[in-house]
Amino acid sequence: MSLEQVFKQAQQASRQLNLIEKNIINLIINEVADLAVQQSDFILAENAKDLARMDKADPKYDRLQLTHSRIEGIAREMRNVSQLASPLGKLIEEKNLPNGLHLQKVSVPLGVIGVIYEARPNVTFDVFALCLKAGNVSILKGGSDAHFSNTAIIHIIHQALDKHGVSRNIVQLLPPEREATAALLNAVGYVDVIIPRGSQQLIDFVRKNSKVPVIETGAGIVHTYFDESGDVEKGKKIIHNAKTRRVSVCNALDCFVIHQSRLADLSMLVAPLATHQVEIFADEQAFEILKNSSYPSNLLHQAQPEHFGTEFLAYKMSIKTVGSFSEALDHIAQYSSKHSEAIISENEQVISQFLKAVDAAVVYANTSTAFTDGAQFGLGAEIGISTQKLHARGPMALAEITSYKWIVRSNGQIRNP
Repeated sequence: MSLEQVFKQAQQASRQLNLIEKNIINLIINEVADLAVQQSDFILAENAKDLARMDKADPKYDRLQLTHSRIEGIAREMRNVSQLASPLGKLIEEKNLPNGLHLQKVSVPLGVIGVIYEARPNVTFDVFALCLKAGNVSILKGGSDAHFSNTAIIHIIHQALDKHGVSRNIVQLLPPEREATAALLNAVGYVDVIIPRGSQQLIDFVRKNSKVPVIETGAGIVHTYFDESGDVEKGKKIIHNAKTRRVSVCNALDCFVIHQSRLADLSMLVAPLATHQVEIFADEQAFEILKNSSYPSNLLHQAQPEHFGTEFLAYKMSIKTVGSFSEALDHIAQYSSKHSEAIISENEQVISQFLKAVDAAVVYANTSTAFTDGAQFGLGAEIGISTQKLHARGPMALAEITSYKWIVRSNGQIRNP
């Protein structure tokens, strides 16, 4: 079958999907969750084939790896999605015009969504559940690094679709070759939107080469600013969690920004990071403080220009010293990817200014950036974290993968000249 035929079938399935009852949709999602747990040994065996081809030191290894507990977590999130209210058919606006027209603005699916992603097999489950719940057909282009894993997952999804008599064309996995990516990016008239999930390089490539509209998601260059009034105990916990909870995800901390008046507390603030062997790239002032501290010397380096504005996706972090709150804002504005940014402060006025001034999809006060996640936000799951401003921003869940249309009713009214 040619790729054009795949795209045509997806478009046809999109029309059919709108007619499937909501209770059937929920049954299918729960069926996939059950099958994922029941067949977890099969999934993990296929995942092991992918893992065997990747260096464990590669930051993508953690994202690629599935475990029984991770599969159970994925299944739990899918079940949560099934329990959420449908985002479709919601009455957004309604009014009667003087000319007799009755207008309704109603939520509808986006249609056919193409998702391009790297070594993240959990995305296959997430995208399937969210797209199906929101009435969208999904065309998936996973990376070759996760091909065995993704193929196994699609096999399980198709089992559930077959059981309920629903076309397999509502979710399709493209071949791992690059030619499939090019075809998807040029599938004008078949695909309504492309969503890339992965590195900045992947996102840039999709944005530059796609003829289909793109919603940018993913790359996170994340900062946390420790203000003059910051609480050390809060700061230690927040920095440690934001950096080490899971380093391969886009909400992980990359650059710790500290007010120079609090440099005396820097050693205490970063001390817990040593237990995870976090390499620190510190600017001159911070380096002078830390080299005389108990922080392991083999993990401490002087920062170079390239260490700022870098998404590390590893046990690595830079430190920037600033002389003022405005300098902190300037540094974040220069290097942020507009994903997630945080402040640690006890000054409500400074916090308020930070939350207003920082341009990011999610801004935090006195908490970890690790919370930038659809499930953590009570959205069930996410299809990605949008870092742009058009259509959607932040965690993209059910509501964010819908559009709307106007429904107009009348009794024979015509428009006069």
